Amino acid sequence: MKKINIAILGLGNIGTGTYKLLEMNRKHIEQATDIDFQVKWILEKYTELDRGIVVDPKRWTQDPDEIMSDPCVDVVVELLGGIEFSTKLMIDAMNAGKHVVTANKAAVAANFEILTETAEKNGVLFRYEASVGGGIPLINAITTSLVANEWVEFFGILNGTTNFILTKMTEEKLPYDVVLSEAQERGFAEADPTADVEGIDVANKLSILMSIVFGKRVRPEEIPTTGITKITSRDIDDAAKDNCVIKLLASAKKVGDEITCSVEPVLLNKKHPLSEVNDEFNALFLKGNAVDDVMLYGKGAGPLPTASAIWGDVIEIGRSVTNE
Repeated sequence: MKKINIAILGLGNIGTGTYKLLEMNRKHIEQATDIDFQVKWILEKYTELDRGIVVDPKRWTQDPDEIMSDPCVDVVVELLGGIEFSTKLMIDAMNAGKHVVTANKAAVAANFEILTETAEKNGVLFRYEASVGGGIPLINAITTSLVANEWVEFFGILNGTTNFILTKMTEEKLPYDVVLSEAQERGFAEADPTADVEGIDVANKLSILMSIVFGKRVRPEEIPTTGITKITSRDIDDAAKDNCVIKLLASAKKVGDEITCSVEPVLLNKKHPLSEVNDEFNALFLKGNAVDDVMLYGKGAGPLPTASAIWGDVIEIGRSVTNE
């Protein structure tokens, strides 16, 4: 059995889920791939926290250079969050000849060109499936099974926090502030929910998707973006009177050489499939010139769903490396 060594940068919720998934499904992964994946390093400052996992103390490090200079590390999995420092570490890893996997949508959206160009320059693989749809294999589907299509448009629900809030406001007739507090208590929203509720997180994901679907680079700050903070119970009731629900949608449409895009709350007729996507679930609806309408649906966030996408990327790289 061939061996692939990985380093995980950051052992927060997603990093812990990534480590846990390997331990939980190791036998299945080995049987499916004939590869022995080993976590050799974990870059983490807070090593004493109880994460519900057992980590060999020899794996901890607080020095990124220890990872970058280790010739035995094949894949670096970046899960630190943030933008510039995370981007630097990913670039350092690629320059050291290591493949990179990340779930960091902010860093990928902000520095898409330099990350993809650095990977190409160094002949390494850069994968970021988990950065857009959590556990939903959006990027893989678009770039493999559906790659023969020329896409006309796509739109979708790409943030579980805002979808949870709007679902609760609709189904339980609760005001925004009350539902936001519940979302925070249940771990669906951060203490500072600005990136989610103002649509910033969705704009990052939309930027990445446009680069893939249309080959068009639109930076997140260039996307017209409106969040859900001004949605009231009355707005929800008025929508219901028209047989509609309100969803925060990311959308992009191509007409000729022109692309229009936005992130904003939209009235969706209850007959549309996206109207039934509730709570923390996400979905992307695409229109292709061959396949016509396609909808991809699943959990868009959470440690284990996101870890599923991360490991899909790691395994893809592992298979590529061991088949060389």
